[in-house]
Amino acid sequence: MSEVLPRPGDPEITAALVREHGLTESEFERICNMLGRTPTFTELGIVSALWNEHCSYKHSRNTLRTLPTEGAAVIQGPGENAGVVAIGDGVAIAFKIESHNHPSAIEPYQGAATGVGGILRDVFTMGARPIAMLNSLRFGSLDSARNRYLFAGVVKGIGDYGNSVGVPTVAGEIVFDSAYDGNPLVNAMCVGMLREDELIRAKAEGVGNPILCVGARTGRDGIHGASFASEDLSEASEAKRPRVQVGDPFTEKLLLEASLELIRSGHIVAIQDMGAAGLTSSSAEMAARGDVGVTIDTSRVPVREAGMTPYEILLSESQERMLVVALEGHEQQVREILFKWDLTAEVIGKVIQEPVYRVTEGDRIVAEFPGSALVTECPRYDVPAEEGREAIARRSIDVAATKELAAESDPTWTLLQLLAAPTIASKRWAYQQYDSTVRTNTVIGPGGDAAVLRVRGTDRAIALKTDCNGRYVTLDPRVGGRIAVVESARNVACTGARPLAITNCLNFGNPTRPEIFFQFKEAVAGIREACIALDTPVTGGNVSFYNESPTGSVHPTPVIGMLGVIDSLEHITRSTFRNAGDVIVLLGDCTDEIGGSEYLATIHGAIGGAPPACDLDHERDLIATLLEAIRAGVVASAHDCSDGGLAIAVAECIMADPGKMFGADIDLGAWDSLSLRAVLFGEAQGRVVISSGEADRVLEIAARNGVPARVIGTVTELAEGLTIRAGGRVLKIGTEQAAAAYHEAIPRIMDAAPQSAAIEETEGVKV
Repeated sequence: MSEVLPRPGDPEITAALVREHGLTESEFERICNMLGRTPTFTELGIVSALWNEHCSYKHSRNTLRTLPTEGAAVIQGPGENAGVVAIGDGVAIAFKIESHNHPSAIEPYQGAATGVGGILRDVFTMGARPIAMLNSLRFGSLDSARNRYLFAGVVKGIGDYGNSVGVPTVAGEIVFDSAYDGNPLVNAMCVGMLREDELIRAKAEGVGNPILCVGARTGRDGIHGASFASEDLSEASEAKRPRVQVGDPFTEKLLLEASLELIRSGHIVAIQDMGAAGLTSSSAEMAARGDVGVTIDTSRVPVREAGMTPYEILLSESQERMLVVALEGHEQQVREILFKWDLTAEVIGKVIQEPVYRVTEGDRIVAEFPGSALVTECPRYDVPAEEGREAIARRSIDVAATKELAAESDPTWTLLQLLAAPTIASKRWAYQQYDSTVRTNTVIGPGGDAAVLRVRGTDRAIALKTDCNGRYVTLDPRVGGRIAVVESARNVACTGARPLAITNCLNFGNPTRPEIFFQFKEAVAGIREACIALDTPVTGGNVSFYNESPTGSVHPTPVIGMLGVIDSLEHITRSTFRNAGDVIVLLGDCTDEIGGSEYLATIHGAIGGAPPACDLDHERDLIATLLEAIRAGVVASAHDCSDGGLAIAVAECIMADPGKMFGADIDLGAWDSLSLRAVLFGEAQGRVVISSGEADRVLEIAARNGVPARVIGTVTELAEGLTIRAGGRVLKIGTEQAAAAYHEAIPRIMDAAPQSAAIEETEGVKV
């Protein structure tokens, strides 16, 4: 090991400075033991960046290891920039989902935009061309001007960045719940396509090979961004606005094309995004993967601000930058490719034989760590996990017997209220700001059960979906985790796709609180059980802890990004009815469950009762039945029954597509022994609404697979509207009336009320 001395002007290492860097006393002691001395200020910054929760997964790694990550289709599982699966004909799909929650709470436009930019880079560094973006968004109630401001800013940030890069945003989900007041969740997912033999990994190797900084110059924006994501939001968080990065989608587009050309050129051996913790994480992680030493000279890093210190250069999270390991002697060819795309490439270090991670400033050594200890010696914590009393009490509520939660006298009124509830209502206001058709592969875009994109040069297509119900996870984390997986699987299956693999973004509160860590461990256990049952391995993802504001923790929200494969374009199926006269069949059964439902949340402002049960064997058989019926050509449409229950699902089938609306005559008398509101608005799992011109074939296939199935009605002409007979009552509503409630709810809120940045200034920042 070399002699490392503090830089002139660096602050003294004190207990207060260590705490300011988010390190505990025992962690600081571990660093000192690793080095055999007190770290320099630069070294303290490096460890702070790599050992924060966002980069190290120190509270989650042991739990994540229980997830199934292998499968016949998996080419690359967790541990790289993105997971990669084979879909046949030598074609592979790279996909990943990540969070940008804290930055979006402080600066929604740039927070969301740079979240899109970061996840794009994770995918194209695998050698894949990005072909689709998805998102999963959570906000507080739109009654709040602050939440409207956040919603508008996030949607615009996603749209502007994705549209400028030229990658379609094809699917997602948006939920509004007071649990997310002060801490919105902004999860971005990217999907890319490559040939299997084009895959490249972020693994430094080849002693003597040069390390290059590629793309944009390094500035002071985003310093300690990863650390910021590893702490609770508070009223002081607004002062940390400089930790939010600033994105440039036009540079990103150039970097995308240059990176793909570099990968295919044969001049490089590894490439990695400088994302969270910037140059520090990318260089240390690449070295650890290759089990080699590296040396980095910060004086050679292209910067856009004079006087930047090694500490600032190493921790900057300036966007649109890559770290590349090139073949020795091929530096000029790399520069020429970058120059072609109006970008620069500068050699800033090299791979070395000596097992150290060394950072210099010219001839001065400013940081040095033994081997890959920065990555391998990061602490791992197994903290206490115990279910919270509030969660137990909520789940124990007898919803049916609670007087304050009694059923309304007019179920038609209830239906209209639910159709207009922002979580259920059409999200067209948001997704019309996204380009969903650029690159012309999109067959089904936003608004369906899942997005579908054709795979050029084949007869295949892929289906994509993000999904999670945080209320379910709040009430029972294990059941909620299972449901997040199976609902996303049902969604892709409704398009005709076989669920293949998932990525996940696990959004939770402070893991040092036993009730939060209980939620996390149980939700992961539920995800594991569902993934094993459906044979959908986990290829990677992200954990986002510390999603809390002064009002408390968000709902635990383990978002699932599901990938499915459609073996023939002929099998692509839409969610809305296609033909008047078709018979409507319900696959699955109604139950008396209304716990955790959107009905209780919207109509009664309550979260209580047990969430609906989740039978994994039934879910597997349901998907098999649905896919067999679709492949047999006897399904005209298929729509998952979820938020708002069966009445909402049928209503969506007749009017979710404004250009092709119908009526429906529905008879639910088979379940008259159940409560009317449970039949109409309960969220029993494992159900799909199908329309078919050959209902007998559908029923036969379902019976053979042991799946309950029943004819519940007929698709009628638009003028006949929606009629539902249930519980001795008749609900009748015009299709146009239902469509107005559903399609106009969010535009009416957002267009009638201001949501500009001025709101933020006049109301004060409520985080």
